[in-house]
Amino acid sequence: MAENTYEKIPAEEFAFVQENDLLHDKELQTKARGFFADAMIRFGKNKSSVIAAIILGLLILYAIVAPLISPHNIRHTDVIYINYPPFIRSIADKGWGILNGAKSMDSQNDSSLLALRAIAEETGLDPLIGIKDAHEVSTMQKGKKVTRTTYDVEINAYYFKGIIYRTFSYDEFKRIQAWQDETGIQVIYPYVEPADISGIADNPNIWYQVDSKGNAVLDENGNFVPAYSSNAAKAGAEYNSLRIPGDDGSYIYSYGRSGSVQCRVLYYNYYRYLNGMEPNYLMGTNALGQDIFCGIGVGARFSIIFAILVSAINLTIGAFYGAVQGYYGGWVDMTLDRIADILSGVPFVVVTTLFQLHLAKRVGIVPSFLFAFVLTGWIGMAALTRRQFYRFKGQEFILAARTLGASDRRLMFKHIFPNGIGSIITSCALVIPGVIGSETSMTYLGIVDLSSFAGTTIGTLLSQGNAVVTSAPHAILYPSIFLGLLMICFNLFGNGLRDAFNPSTRGVED
Repeated sequence: MAENTYEKIPAEEFAFVQENDLLHDKELQTKARGFFADAMIRFGKNKSSVIAAIILGLLILYAIVAPLISPHNIRHTDVIYINYPPFIRSIADKGWGILNGAKSMDSQNDSSLLALRAIAEETGLDPLIGIKDAHEVSTMQKGKKVTRTTYDVEINAYYFKGIIYRTFSYDEFKRIQAWQDETGIQVIYPYVEPADISGIADNPNIWYQVDSKGNAVLDENGNFVPAYSSNAAKAGAEYNSLRIPGDDGSYIYSYGRSGSVQCRVLYYNYYRYLNGMEPNYLMGTNALGQDIFCGIGVGARFSIIFAILVSAINLTIGAFYGAVQGYYGGWVDMTLDRIADILSGVPFVVVTTLFQLHLAKRVGIVPSFLFAFVLTGWIGMAALTRRQFYRFKGQEFILAARTLGASDRRLMFKHIFPNGIGSIITSCALVIPGVIGSETSMTYLGIVDLSSFAGTTIGTLLSQGNAVVTSAPHAILYPSIFLGLLMICFNLFGNGLRDAFNPSTRGVED
């Protein structure tokens, strides 16, 4: 049977291997792979951790770059544009339906639409983006059924603010006029006498004749009838600057007050006068009128730096404490372990609150907050280091080093500690999101206020947004998305590092 099998194999397939050759050991052609190189190869095979690391890098880059490229400083606040939606004028003007400062207003009547039209006619900034829906509403008035139409509209909140009242000193009044002449941008608008609009003086956007109910009185062509004052005797100061179209020089632009003048000011352009730029807010504004885009970057930068600092301090203290426990064992381990047990029973919230009430007055808010984290934060790191020392201190290479006369310090930090450094470092990566979460919780609840030091924090932004979640959802949406991504990515990244540095998987191929 075997002979038949051989006959089926072609003769050219038969060849002697290493015929007439001397066999020698050959040098390995592959390069040696170190522990960290092997760990990085295993980390690269964990796709979720790699993606998390990329996203985490982008988030950290955002925290660094956003405050630098934002046109607004975190210390810059605005008392008018509070909780305003995202707005970039160059994009809003294209009509793409994004970044247009959109805000919904429901159940608006015909008079409300006329008011929007009036703002557009006077200022040139049309606040009406569009009518989303119309409803017919029937009511009974004096026994008769009356049907009227209401509208759900979308308006540009920045344009909708329109005109406001402002009181200026005479010098400031002159400076604004000079800026108007230089830029050709109208800031100050003609004054309106309250008596000319039926005593309705609480709405500076009413520049036209109205009836006793505040409804516009239109002429026969359906146009507004201007109610600008021409009483020069009431003018607060001389006006020699830009005038609106149709003004023949008779309108007054200010009202005299004691040592100052009151004016009707288009706030959008007044903002440009004050800040040298238009109110462009990529993510809108918060309850303080701060730029949320910049605020998230500033808050995240503080949170990440603070968390890394806490992690580094806890690593230093915990590693030394756990090394002593694990190496010496016995009564030393028992004594130190009982101390750690006592400290671990202290509630973190209580410690933080007490430190902020008492210690912060002496050392400052941030050092006090840092001390609250460090007081008990090192305990987990000490326990991990202790386990690593118990794992390695009985190994043969430690016995050999001790036999050769190595000191305790050398054995602890030259032989045992480096073997457990992978697990310890990855544990630090998992500590960072925990610190960020705790810091955010404390600032969100108002237990710690870091705004005076950092400018703002993610927790502060979330707290401010929570108060206006129905009227200004963007104020809590963007900080929530950023925090969620940051926490998820840190945890996935830390889990990937933990698996990669696990010694039991060294050299294992998937």
